[in-house]
Amino acid sequence: MAATMESLKRPADDSDSDDSGQSDEDEVIGPMPVPEAKPKKRKVLEFEHVYLKHLPSAETYEKSYMHRDVITHVAVTKSQFIVTASCDGHVKFWKKQEHGIEFVKHFRGHLGTLQGISVSPDGLFLCTIADDKSLKVYEIVSFDMINMMKLWYKPCCCEWIYSPGDPISALACSDKDGVINVYDGNGDNTPLHSIDKLHSAKLIFMKYNSVYDVMVSADQNGMVEYWTGPKHNYVFPKNVHFKYKTDTDLYEFVKCKTVPTALSFSPDGKVFATMSLDRKVRLFKFLTGKMFKVLDESLQTFTELQQMKPQLPDMEFGRRMAQERDLDKSGNLKRANVVFDESGNFILYGTMLGIKVINLHTNKCVLTLGKPENVRLLHISLFQGKVVKNQSAETLEMKASENPSLQNVSVDPTLFCTGFKKNRFFMFTRRGPEDTKSVDADRDVFNEKPSKDEVMAATQNAVSQRISESAILHTTMGDVHLKLFATECPKTVENFCVHSKNGYYNGHVFHRVIKQFMIQTGDPLGTGTGGESIWGGEFEDEFHPNLRHDRPYTLSMANAGANTNGSQFFITVAPSPWLDNKHTVFGRAVKGMDVVQKICEVKCNPKTDKPYDDIKIISVTIK
Repeated sequence: MAATMESLKRPADDSDSDDSGQSDEDEVIGPMPVPEAKPKKRKVLEFEHVYLKHLPSAETYEKSYMHRDVITHVAVTKSQFIVTASCDGHVKFWKKQEHGIEFVKHFRGHLGTLQGISVSPDGLFLCTIADDKSLKVYEIVSFDMINMMKLWYKPCCCEWIYSPGDPISALACSDKDGVINVYDGNGDNTPLHSIDKLHSAKLIFMKYNSVYDVMVSADQNGMVEYWTGPKHNYVFPKNVHFKYKTDTDLYEFVKCKTVPTALSFSPDGKVFATMSLDRKVRLFKFLTGKMFKVLDESLQTFTELQQMKPQLPDMEFGRRMAQERDLDKSGNLKRANVVFDESGNFILYGTMLGIKVINLHTNKCVLTLGKPENVRLLHISLFQGKVVKNQSAETLEMKASENPSLQNVSVDPTLFCTGFKKNRFFMFTRRGPEDTKSVDADRDVFNEKPSKDEVMAATQNAVSQRISESAILHTTMGDVHLKLFATECPKTVENFCVHSKNGYYNGHVFHRVIKQFMIQTGDPLGTGTGGESIWGGEFEDEFHPNLRHDRPYTLSMANAGANTNGSQFFITVAPSPWLDNKHTVFGRAVKGMDVVQKICEVKCNPKTDKPYDDIKIISVTIK
């Protein structure tokens, strides 16, 4: 029995060896290294390229149109109309076309300064208010004024507060004390209801969330409030996820000692973005009132960015910083706003570097519009709808077919912008201007009679582009480089430059060459009896006391007497003081004087002074 028990026992050595082996495997000597961090997943917005195809992408604006005074508001409606309003109370309606827009109607809406406009959620009505104590209502589709209200107070802001299908087209309007009066947009000036205890200061804006039927308003103390319209008896909304503002971040503006100036809702109504005087863009969840993103666009941020990685040449950056300070002092920064695109994935707003397009999913700036433009863009409105080409009824089979002739819609995303101190609004599309450098570029449409200052500026700009200060005369014997005196003789230089650009002098011969005196050309007939100016006929002399025939290689106009300049000109090869105050000096040869001398030494007919062998101008290059 004992032997049996002994045989059943496991040897001690085996047990010890097994335990020691296991302990060696489990035992860790020394500290362990930091575990490898899992690579962070890069945030990517699926189908981002598709969304971007439905946004404007051109760096420069395609077209601009005028008002008589500074444009302060622009709005795009669901009914494919664009409304622009200027500070002098004028309102214009425009219709979106397949490409661009078409003017529809012009109203002198108010006699006072315009304070605000509002487009109804269904795109059918427009309301405008001004400090002349009046409120006007327009039907957008018929572009007609349908209602006028005379108020007993100066209105500050207005907003429609109804959803499609509501029996009353309710319209809210506030005064300087923060009292909100709600009217029937199609009724008289008797308020349906007055809210006098919600705000204690002047309202900055009211914005209606049509998805949740809730109004959000803010005053100049930075207080933000939620409230409802007539359907819910103007009480605090019940469909939000908070009861007290202390559970939200709506006190953010008070804490930061700033004032919100603009608010915009995402298409699904779940998010809203704000602009404020501290130049920060804040994004909030509408239902909870919680802030989840802040984009700092302050001047300090741009200064630091310029120091780290220059965004603009230093001189241009300094000019724009001065413009931003002027914008702050003028109080026009409150005109700036922020808008969502139709997908809700992007927001657009104006900065000193242009219009930024921010991807909210990746937190990246994917586009910048208008960076090279010399205008500070402020109030913006985005059109992304489909332009209907025809109104004919379509069958289901027609819509499902791939026949290109039956495609009746086209997409032309367009961003409409106002500018600081500009009486124009600007259109950014996916197309750039056809030719911004051309003298005849017409992207700035003069649809209003320009002021005297604008006419003078436009004329000076056109003339400056038509003249130059240097040219190269390409002849069959070589090139002659000319310096032109555009400041002293603007009309003569303009005549020479425009003729040269038009190829007028190409093929002209040097028809009169006198040794040790001068060489003459510019006559299309080649006889010395022809030629005319760019204006037709002759033009007057332009004598200048500092421009004389006191040295060789002087470029001067040929004429047949006082004020008979046409197209002919000559270059001297010796001082000719007897020509002073008889021929207009408008340039000098600075290179290629040997070519002038060669031409002057050719054999000529002693009777006509014309070379036996033709020497021609090949072309003239204007620099």
